[in-house]
Amino acid sequence: MSRTVFRTVPAFVILAGALVSIAPRLAGQAGTTGQPSTKNGEWPMYTADLRGSKYSPLDQINAANFNKLEVAWRFKTDSLGPRPEYKLEGTPIMVKGVVYTTGGTRRSVVALDGRTGELMWTHSYREGTRAAVAPRQLSGRGLSYWTDGRGDERLLYVTTGYRLVALNAKTGTTVPSFGKDGIVDLKVGMVTSAGQPIDLETGEAGLHSTPAVVKDVVIVGSSFREGATVGTHNNTKGLVRAFDVRTGKLLWTFNTIPLPGEFGNDTWERDSWAVNGNTGVWTQITVDEEAGLVYLPVESPTSDFYGGHRPGNNLFGESLVCVDLKTGQRKWHFQIAHHPIWDYDLSSPAILLDANVNGKLIKAVALPSKEAFLYVFDRITGQPIWPIEERPVPQSDVPGEKTSPTQPFPTKPPAYARQSVGVDDLINFTPDLNAEARRIVSRYRLGSMFLPGVVSKVEGPLAALTIATTAGGTNWPGAGADPENHIVYAQASNHSVAPIGLVEPPAGFSDIRYVAGTAGQPFVEREGPGFGSAADAPQRGGRGGASEAGRGGPPAAAPAPAAGAAPNAPPAPPQGGGGGGLVVQGLPLLKPPYGLLNAIDLDKGELKWQVPHGDTPDAVRNHPALKGMNVPKTGLPGSVGLFVTKTLVVLGDPSVTTTPDHPRGAMLRAYDKQNGKEVGAVWMPAPQSGSPMTYMANGKQYIIVAVSGGNYSGEYIAFNLPASEARPSTQAAAR
Repeated sequence: MSRTVFRTVPAFVILAGALVSIAPRLAGQAGTTGQPSTKNGEWPMYTADLRGSKYSPLDQINAANFNKLEVAWRFKTDSLGPRPEYKLEGTPIMVKGVVYTTGGTRRSVVALDGRTGELMWTHSYREGTRAAVAPRQLSGRGLSYWTDGRGDERLLYVTTGYRLVALNAKTGTTVPSFGKDGIVDLKVGMVTSAGQPIDLETGEAGLHSTPAVVKDVVIVGSSFREGATVGTHNNTKGLVRAFDVRTGKLLWTFNTIPLPGEFGNDTWERDSWAVNGNTGVWTQITVDEEAGLVYLPVESPTSDFYGGHRPGNNLFGESLVCVDLKTGQRKWHFQIAHHPIWDYDLSSPAILLDANVNGKLIKAVALPSKEAFLYVFDRITGQPIWPIEERPVPQSDVPGEKTSPTQPFPTKPPAYARQSVGVDDLINFTPDLNAEARRIVSRYRLGSMFLPGVVSKVEGPLAALTIATTAGGTNWPGAGADPENHIVYAQASNHSVAPIGLVEPPAGFSDIRYVAGTAGQPFVEREGPGFGSAADAPQRGGRGGASEAGRGGPPAAAPAPAAGAAPNAPPAPPQGGGGGGLVVQGLPLLKPPYGLLNAIDLDKGELKWQVPHGDTPDAVRNHPALKGMNVPKTGLPGSVGLFVTKTLVVLGDPSVTTTPDHPRGAMLRAYDKQNGKEVGAVWMPAPQSGSPMTYMANGKQYIIVAVSGGNYSGEYIAFNLPASEARPSTQAAAR
């Protein structure tokens, strides 16, 4: 049952409000087409535009005045559901002066006045059990906008229970002509095995990214639970589908596990395509509208760390796939990990921009990744811009597993964060700390990138110690780019250590031979980010669901030493096979920097600059073993999104700190995009949890960012400049 709530006001107030709002609405019009655009001061899509740039040409807020930003308005999401949400990942859009976004444990849609934050209407859809058992239960990362340019304006979003809903953007009511009463049931057509339909109530399928809307087409991916400890390898199969934005009619389907007769089916040896699932597209989809091409970043097959039930390279697992916008037919693909068993999900949207390489203009696509490689291709042909070499990699010794002898390594650009853990990466503030770190990692297997997981043994190795797998490098918030200077800007977590140990599952839990776990420790099921947080889900304690580690979630804290353990005993190993960090006397296992902001020059294939992002963690700055030591700024681990303006790169801290410069909280920071120098920072009460965006309304540039985490429930905060500082933007003046 859907529900839309309006604020009622007298007719004369409505008329007055309409007159006041003429300026911002007219300012948002895009010429004769009626299509919104960042060129007009709007932010009409999750990634700003179809190409995933997260770029706006606005420049009213700049290096000289960023520190003068003040809170313009705030919107708390607590009432959007029966209880608050503590992991708000949304990025609003703004069209014609109105801000639209999702929030709360019901995944409600709201419309807000872009100048004041005043609530204009809300919409929610109550799904009961279907939402309570769904994967990806968070409030979603936002929604999408469509207009015919002649007055028909719609919003499209995916509910917690995996329904595609079309709303009237002016009223928040469903569009009766779309699907059935404004709704398309996305579980219809989802299958397991060789074609068994999933149950429409309890079948596993969901999504919390936003649909891609281009021309009169809406494109929707699919996602599933965390893949480390799943109940069966014969899980729901991933699909990407396109629908008519006016009617909801299915236009095409792309099978991310190819069916017999389709390209790539032979990479699932012994007909394993029929008894395996996942390979969803759970991040944003980007589109080259002019070329009519769609770019699909595909996740891992079932399961994340063991592939013994699916011999072969397993296309299109962990592949960037380019398909035709009209037909959904594959044009080209590139697989970044053959026979994926590392959770190297393609978690970031591909970025489309041009590059001048050796004097030749190339229409490029750049793919940020967890493993901190930026994969760059000609987006029309799929040819790598610079050679990508197949190199020998470590092989698995897990029974039943058969890994690929080689894996692809880009020759340019260079990696922009750690890709493996070695003894040279260990904490080295003091010799004693370094020695303890070496003793801790002696219980694990170390190695290069593509180090496979191991069968966990109490006597060792407990696990393969990896980084940039479950939650490293550039994760789901993605990166951004400046289409004018051909620079990609990517934040990266440089300390997301993930031990990958495998154990036989408890009796009756799974038909998979090995699942993630640690020998000698109780088995822990990893249910994935946000599971259990939906409005109708039973509450089992904790904030935001049973587990938030892994894909889309921050690394879990390392467990404390077991009771009765020797004073210098290493901490108990993290459970679940990934995401957990190891510590040395409460300090990070690895030496800093822990978090990075990078600028990557696509014309040259080079790292233009790299700086730590965020303060030094309190645990490091205040640690007694480091007293009197000059510790340089380390940056903070974790993943956050960003946006790019005419002069700045803007992003917030992924965790809170308390420093001499600011009270306990997180900072929203601005960097000079030419050299990486931090030029301003404003305080926020909680970490950035959704990617920020910017827009212009009534002559003022605004920045909105979602914050949440710990005991702080989800809130959207809008910043702008004081009236005395809000000079016209050169971009706004051009209007």
